[in-house]
Amino acid sequence: MEAGQTRRVIPTYLGWSIFSTLCCCLPLGIAAIVCSCRAQNANSEGDQIMAKDASRTAKILNVIGLVCGMVFLVILIALWASGVGHK
Repeated sequence: MEAGQTRRVIPTYLGWSIFSTLCCCLPLGIAAIVCSCRAQNANSEGDQIMAKDASRTAKILNVIGLVCGMVFLVILIALWASGVGHK
């Protein structure tokens, strides 16, 4: 890196990935954690291209996991409200 240049740190979305794993969708959350760790490692090595790619993948997986979790929650609430399974 030349003098005067600053290296931009790419977001890793690790916190969001952990939240997604615990609260929304376990398989997608785990994959997002892996991508977040890859982005973090690439950031520390200065590999901007790999960090951007891993960060983008983590973000996409987190969005999909969050949507899946919300849809699942809405379905559960609808089933509970309709009385399905109650005797």
